[in-house]
Amino acid sequence: MLLELKSVQKRFGGVTALRDGSLSVRAGEVHLLMGENGAGKSTLMKIVAGMQGLDSGEMLLRGQPVRFANPKEAAAAGIAMVHQESLLAPHLTVGENIFLGREDLAPFGVIRRSAIMERAARLIESHGFPLRADWRVEKLSPAGRQLVEICRAIASNASLLIFDEPTSSLSESETREVFQIVRTLKQQGAGVIYITHRLEELRTVGDHVTILRDGATVHSCPLADLSRSQLIQHMVGRDLGALYQREPIPPGKPLLELRHLQRAKILHDLSLTIRAGEIVGLAGLMGAGRTELCRAIFGIDPLDSGLILVDNQPLPLHSPRDAVSAGIALIPEDRQRTGLATQLPVGWNLTLSSLSAHSRFGILNSSLLAATESRFIDRLRIKTAGPTQKSVRLSGGNQQKIVIAKWVAQGARVFLFDEPTRGIDVGAKTEVFEVMDSLARDGAAILMVSSELPELIQIADRILVMRQGRIAGELPRHTTQEEIMALAAFEQEELSL
Repeated sequence: MLLELKSVQKRFGGVTALRDGSLSVRAGEVHLLMGENGAGKSTLMKIVAGMQGLDSGEMLLRGQPVRFANPKEAAAAGIAMVHQESLLAPHLTVGENIFLGREDLAPFGVIRRSAIMERAARLIESHGFPLRADWRVEKLSPAGRQLVEICRAIASNASLLIFDEPTSSLSESETREVFQIVRTLKQQGAGVIYITHRLEELRTVGDHVTILRDGATVHSCPLADLSRSQLIQHMVGRDLGALYQREPIPPGKPLLELRHLQRAKILHDLSLTIRAGEIVGLAGLMGAGRTELCRAIFGIDPLDSGLILVDNQPLPLHSPRDAVSAGIALIPEDRQRTGLATQLPVGWNLTLSSLSAHSRFGILNSSLLAATESRFIDRLRIKTAGPTQKSVRLSGGNQQKIVIAKWVAQGARVFLFDEPTRGIDVGAKTEVFEVMDSLARDGAAILMVSSELPELIQIADRILVMRQGRIAGELPRHTTQEEIMALAAFEQEELSL
């Protein structure tokens, strides 16, 4: 037995994050840790990794009681963690981040930078990752930063590795490489704790599963003994039946129209229309231009030519301020970096985009702000100790609800959802989809970018497929994954052969 956690408890102020977290991991085992967002998975793993202390309970490493005061102590004991949200130093290079704290030193403590870069380059090349050791981390995509986190963990030669949603932003080929890394670690005798919300990944990598719900361990068994439906029931405490079922409504008038959008090397003569009450899915492979399209619509990236109309009115799009004024909202792919002010309270994040509606002559109305905060916490069922709790303390699913709620409070009519379910669990996904459905029924127009094809198929009224900056085709509701991938990967001429 490598690691044992017994009845671990942890509180943050008035919120109980863990009330009975128990887990046993053997050497040479891939142990899946499952549960909804807010169930306590990340908190439990941060305790193991020395990032947080436990209030009560017991942690044994190789049979010996341990408590880590900081991550350095945990690392010295052979524990490494791949974090879902990047904890890298953005101003440093990929190589410097991989070996941060474990640098090669010359006499007098001088860092041998060239040696670090050579080691990093060999590690990256051995796994075929699309990285370079001399790239700065601040320039990387979320997927690139995730790969650096993985390289950093495996370079530590740890005996216990924790993977927290390692594939949430990765391509299919990168995901396969992560699976191979996990298998290799297992063969070498390391213990692996693997957290994921992608149910299709479980049997690819897992041996044993432990399920948390509401801060407590509710089930633990070999993965082979548990069916998919049983797993979901243990996670959410109820039978969800067919997930993500949505009844479409007749669409109304066009709310968002894009006409011949052009941006050099990224978007090419792109046109589409979304009507009131519609959820339009946007599929495509990595690099197809989906996120870039959302950024252009929201005014972050400039267009070379083309026209954007909202409610049949041309939009003079020069900045996100213009988009917000026209009623456009962006729920970005990386909610922690570009969707939230994580160190600010929940209430402040909920009202940041609508301060003018809560003020008079430049003075904020505190009672009106409090009423709005309370209303949207209740409406979106955000699990929080209250409006004053810091947003960084919330689970990924509840953070996503805050990002959505701030735009609903602002009165947006066109919503751009970029990977809205990235890194959130099956129950939270259902809640996010319920919010999207409610917005559509209230007359909003929604563009939903997602790499999770089953979600697009079950949620979207129709699906547009992008390929190399163009709309490759349109597919109806309840199409197949094969049809989507055919349009995403091949030219029309190739499809007809």
